Amino acid sequence: MPADDTARPLSAPAQNTMTASETKSGASNLVLRVASAAVMAPLALGAAYWGSWPFAVFWAAAGIAVLWEWITLVAGRDHKLMLSFCGAAIVVAALLAWRDRPVVGLLIVALGALAASIFAPRQGRLWIMAGMAYAGTMMLAPIVLRSDSWLGFVAIVLIFAVVWTTDVLAYFTGRAIGGPKLMPSVSPKKTWSGAIGGTLGAVVAAVLVAVAFGGLNKLAIAGVALVLSILSQAGDLLESHIKRHFGAKDASHLIPGHGGVMDRLDGFWAAVIAACLIGLLRGGFDAPARGLLMW
Repeated sequence: MPADDTARPLSAPAQNTMTASETKSGASNLVLRVASAAVMAPLALGAAYWGSWPFAVFWAAAGIAVLWEWITLVAGRDHKLMLSFCGAAIVVAALLAWRDRPVVGLLIVALGALAASIFAPRQGRLWIMAGMAYAGTMMLAPIVLRSDSWLGFVAIVLIFAVVWTTDVLAYFTGRAIGGPKLMPSVSPKKTWSGAIGGTLGAVVAAVLVAVAFGGLNKLAIAGVALVLSILSQAGDLLESHIKRHFGAKDASHLIPGHGGVMDRLDGFWAAVIAACLIGLLRGGFDAPARGLLMW
């Protein structure tokens, strides 16, 4: 009996201390996330507004960062030659896309994937090729959309609004409401309440973008936002699955509070590719942003 009486008062404070520590750590991480976002969001919007070569440089740099994180995750750090070849392919493809040669740019990405397969270790060859395709398409899609004069900027703003709102509201709604997990085997913290809250918020944000720029069919834009938000969350889950497969929590530690560039752009990757495909199907290479926005 004395042993039990002694154990009780010791265990409760220990548990409370651990909870306080976790809360403090979570708050500190949230501050880092907000500070990083306060720097990155204006840069991304500024590059989108400027367009032309600064936008191509911005996304080429993002593509190379994602490629480096993917190769490091899959094959380790000792693959500088492979990264050099693949990185060069990303830069050339970005240059071609900026010069209105996106199809040739896509072919260069494919050649870069083939080059990667030559240098990659046999057990990781397909993963490395997939990483080249991942980074290359993530870089090409926004450049293709932005090529469509002023509507290109509106299209990029719309995608940013959908992805960022989905991410932020899914996080806070999930923490506030909780409930059943979305896919616990892949991402234990994500909930259905967060997914629904993020999607609804993204639809509202997209309609506000349509109102702000004018001349857009709000109902159609809401439908586009619904699809892009769901795909954005699917992209997030896909990246979580890849990291879990390779036993990593984050793709890297390049961005304080966010992990790596790939962690920050996983949802954007899925959304921007879907948006680009919609735009190309409806507007062709001459007017992809018009095809996305004008219904």
